[in-house]
Amino acid sequence: MSDFILEIGLDEIPARMIAQAEAELGRRVTDLLTRERLLAPGAKVTTYSTPRRLAVLADGLLPGQDDTEEQLTGPSWKVAFKDGAPTAAAEAFAKKAGVPVAALQKVTNPKGEYVGASVSRPGRSAADLLAADLPREVLALYWAKNMYWRVGKPERFVRPVRWVVALLDSAVVPVEIAGIAAGNLSRGHRILHGEAPVVIDTPKAYPETLRKAYAIVDVAERRNIIRKALDKATRTVPGARWREDEPLIETVVHLTEWPSALLGNFEPEYLALPEEVLVTVMRDHQKYFAVEGPDGKLLPHFLTVLNIEVDEEGKATIQHGNQKVLRARFKDARFFWEVDQKTPLAARVESLKKVTFFRPPAKDAEPWSYAWKTEQNRLVVSSLAAHVKAKEVAFDEAALLKATELAKTDLTAELVKEFTELQGIIGSLYAEAQGLGATVGRAIYSQYTPASTDDAIPPTVEGQLLGLADRIHTIVAMFGIGMEPTGSKDPFALRRAANAIVKILAESELPLSLSDVVEATATLDTKATDSAKAFLHERLSFYLKDVRGFAYDVVSAVLAAGSDDVRDAIARAEALTAARQSADFAAISAAFKRIKNILHQAREKGFAIEAAPAVTLSPEAAQLAAASAALAPQVATLRQSRAYGDALALIATLRPAVDAFFDKVMVLDPDPAIRGANLALIDQVLRGFSGIADFSEIVTG
Repeated sequence: MSDFILEIGLDEIPARMIAQAEAELGRRVTDLLTRERLLAPGAKVTTYSTPRRLAVLADGLLPGQDDTEEQLTGPSWKVAFKDGAPTAAAEAFAKKAGVPVAALQKVTNPKGEYVGASVSRPGRSAADLLAADLPREVLALYWAKNMYWRVGKPERFVRPVRWVVALLDSAVVPVEIAGIAAGNLSRGHRILHGEAPVVIDTPKAYPETLRKAYAIVDVAERRNIIRKALDKATRTVPGARWREDEPLIETVVHLTEWPSALLGNFEPEYLALPEEVLVTVMRDHQKYFAVEGPDGKLLPHFLTVLNIEVDEEGKATIQHGNQKVLRARFKDARFFWEVDQKTPLAARVESLKKVTFFRPPAKDAEPWSYAWKTEQNRLVVSSLAAHVKAKEVAFDEAALLKATELAKTDLTAELVKEFTELQGIIGSLYAEAQGLGATVGRAIYSQYTPASTDDAIPPTVEGQLLGLADRIHTIVAMFGIGMEPTGSKDPFALRRAANAIVKILAESELPLSLSDVVEATATLDTKATDSAKAFLHERLSFYLKDVRGFAYDVVSAVLAAGSDDVRDAIARAEALTAARQSADFAAISAAFKRIKNILHQAREKGFAIEAAPAVTLSPEAAQLAAASAALAPQVATLRQSRAYGDALALIATLRPAVDAFFDKVMVLDPDPAIRGANLALIDQVLRGFSGIADFSEIVTG
């Protein structure tokens, strides 16, 4: 067995892009090795990354492919040979297969007689395959932003490629990527090691060799080092702890190769500013971790993660510089906070006319302002509120409308202009400071949550309705001017908005369906509601599979039976996931698939699907009809009460009758009357018991 290491050395990659690129490179290399039959049983593929490199280590490669015998099928025998003589079609096929015409064989399959050829294909060596195919896989990596850097050359990448390491055991694989020929020379930490080359002797020596050059290539190891360093630095403050911040941890992990942590301090007077402001300045602008006391309140300290190892004198210098920068940022924040307070949020509404939300691409179209956006949101919120109120859900409608009116006003605040990450948060803080009440403030605060599928939904009905209205209006408005997401492109984050809508409906108690949310935009001048509904249903499928983890066939089965009520779809998916473990239910699912196929075949042939009055059913058909008729009302009652698990268990009891029917009855009987009766029966069974899920979608063993 052999080992292989590939390292792509680059200028510093943006931290937010590294994890995805590392995973994709690992997936591409694994797929390549699997596709080319180079992975030995038990082989392991490991990925590494730092800001300057992406790497893949494959442990357990075969030296090359085995030779293979392949059976090719060409044109029909009648076309290939006329009166026993080969035609041009036979000669062309023989040339393509690389065999003489005399070696062609007659192959018989269900479709008829064809020309065939047995072709021996010699296996290629691992080195040849890697040299030929790796450059394409590397340059195909997706980057949110990439660049040209070689004049007149076509390749684009996130940053210029500076070096490539490609070793199969100790031999260099002759790979060339973006004009850089592979070798066995890597580079260590830019400062601590300098630009002197680092010789990689073997693939397995790669991580330890780079460690000696002050570059820890294992992401998990750097993450663990950073956490321990933060713990150690924080222990110098009695009773303190650093505030857990997983996204920031991931950022600094991908900003460093040789991490360490340093404690800094700031003046306690700045603690008078809202905590959200202080944490945002520290985290989003400086990549600092906040420090809190046992009561969870902020302390006048911060932690920074360095990409260098320094002595005590160096630490003091860095600490002084960090404290100076943070002090200036806090002074700015305090100044803007005080200035903004002089203008109430209500007085900022008029200013939204001068803040552009979006410029439609049409030549004569007027820009959409945030004043316009606010008015549109108000109309949608009013419609949603009326629907929820009719279902007797308690909420403060006046507070909801006030929050909607003021939700975007903080865009005109100086503090938000300086710290855009505080959008919504500042509006909330100003609303409460100006006596508008906690309900208004909380709704404004949570209008942009959840920002991802990992975030919590707004905690109040008012916040949930405001978030739904804001997002669905944006989706419908953009769809109305042809700005739907395409492929991987989604410049207006409409998928994220739709994901948030689905998540709010899934995890709240709001009595709203996906259609209710879309139809709340009906008062607006748009014809995009149908496409918006389809878009939300597609995002529900994503939510069920990727967020809730349901199997793809369960999701397909559930959504085929109805996908408008999000919480109901989840309940049906949970029940179906539990029920599919039953052997009886698996058999019923297979039978329903058979029924669906038979009905499809019958319709294609134009057979009538209806029972003639005088037809006498066979004993097995009569037994199935009776069992179905007895169970149908019971299942309907259970469905009505959403007792889906019990309903599915009851449906599974149909198995004996269904099995007997298919064992003894020829469904497509030559007698049209009997055939019509059989088809009508199985059609009735299919429609009568598919309200929870389309069982034919379930994959059975």
